[in-house]
Amino acid sequence: MLSIVERCTDQKVKEIFMTQTSRSHTESVSSGLPSLQHKATGRPYPNKTRPLASGPRKFGYAIVGLGGYAVNQILPAFADCQHARLAALVSGSQEKMRRLGKQYGIEENHLYSYEDYDRIAEDPDIDAVYIILPNSLHAEFTIRAFEAGKHVLCEKPMAVTLEECQRMIAAGKKAGKELMIGYRCHFDPLTHKAMAIARGHDLGALRMLKTTISHMLDPADPLGQWRLNAKLSGGGSLMDIGIYGINASRYLLNDEPVEVRASFAPKEKSLFKEVESTILWTMFYRSGVISEGSSSYDACMTSHFSLIGEKAFLDLDPATSYWANKVSLRQSGYTQTWSASMFDIEKLNQFSAQLDYLPISIAKGKLETATAEEGMQDIRLIQAIYESARSGRAVATDWSR
Repeated sequence: MLSIVERCTDQKVKEIFMTQTSRSHTESVSSGLPSLQHKATGRPYPNKTRPLASGPRKFGYAIVGLGGYAVNQILPAFADCQHARLAALVSGSQEKMRRLGKQYGIEENHLYSYEDYDRIAEDPDIDAVYIILPNSLHAEFTIRAFEAGKHVLCEKPMAVTLEECQRMIAAGKKAGKELMIGYRCHFDPLTHKAMAIARGHDLGALRMLKTTISHMLDPADPLGQWRLNAKLSGGGSLMDIGIYGINASRYLLNDEPVEVRASFAPKEKSLFKEVESTILWTMFYRSGVISEGSSSYDACMTSHFSLIGEKAFLDLDPATSYWANKVSLRQSGYTQTWSASMFDIEKLNQFSAQLDYLPISIAKGKLETATAEEGMQDIRLIQAIYESARSGRAVATDWSR
C-alpha cells in the first residue's frame, strides 16, 4: 500500500499546462504531490509514472490482439517507453500481423497465431503478454500465458465473471507471475491531480459523485461489432465504458460501496438485442456519500466526472480521454483548471507509463496499482449492478462483512 505519492521526475509530465478562463487561476500540474492520508479501506494511490531502473535489456511484450486500440494507441506508445519494448505479435490475421511486424521491426519468428499461441513459452524475448481481446477471451489467454511462463497485462474489464477472475489469479500465483489490469487512467498525471484534490482538504466533506460515460456505437464498424455479442462482451456499455466510472468512484472516494441500485434504460434500437445500451446506477457508502453513474452506447461522446463536497466542486471533463483530459476545482466563483494540449499525446504518456509499470513492479517485487484484485472488485460491482437492474431490488455490496 502507498502512503505517499512518489515524486515525478519526468520533464514532460512537468510541462503539462493549464488553460485559463475569466476569473480563473491557472498553474501546471505539480511535479510532487502532497502526502495523503488513506481511509480505513487503505485504497492504494496509483503510482506516479516511473522511477529510474536499469537492466540488461528492455522488458519484452507480446501484444495479443491487433484491433484498433492496440494498433492506434499501444503499439506507437512503445516509442516512449523507458523500460519496455515490443517483442512479438499475436493475431488471427496473418496479413495484418506481417504488415505491422514489418512496420515495427518484428521478425517472422516472433509472430504467432491464436492457434500456436502456446509456443510463446519457447520465446525468450517475451517477458509478458498484453491481452487486448474481446472480454470473454481474457481468462483463457491469461491462463495460457501463465502456463507458458509469462507475466500478463490484461486489458479491462479483467474478465466477464467473478469465477474467471478467481481462476486467473490462481493461475498467476501457481506460475509465480504477475497479473496487471489495463487501467491506463491510473497513469495519467491529471487523474493523479484529481485524486490529490479529492483526498485533500479543498472539497471539505464529500457529498456526491457523478460519472457519465457514453458514445455512439457504430454497428458498421467491424472493430466494435463484438461489443454487441453478449457471449464475447459479457455485457454492454457497463462492461466496456461504464467500468471507468466504477473504478473512478473507488479511486476518487477512496472507499467501497455497501449497496447498489440500478436500472436499464429502454432499448430504442434493435441492434441492442443481446446487451444493454444505457444503464444507470447508484452506489451508497457508509460515510453517507452517494455515487451516481451512467453509461450508454446511444448518446454523444461524453466522459464527465464531478465530485461535490461541502466547500467546493471538482470537475473532470473529459475525464478518461486518450488526450486533453481536464481537471477543474471550483470554489465560490474561483476556478483552477489543469489540462493538457488538445490532440497532442505527450511523451511519457499514460500508455507508455502503463507499459513501463509492469517491469518496474516486477523489479520492485510488488504490484501496487492496477492489480488483479482491483480488477476483480470492479467485476463484483458490475455483477451487482446487473443483478439490481434485472431484479429491480437493491443489492448489498459490503462483502467484507
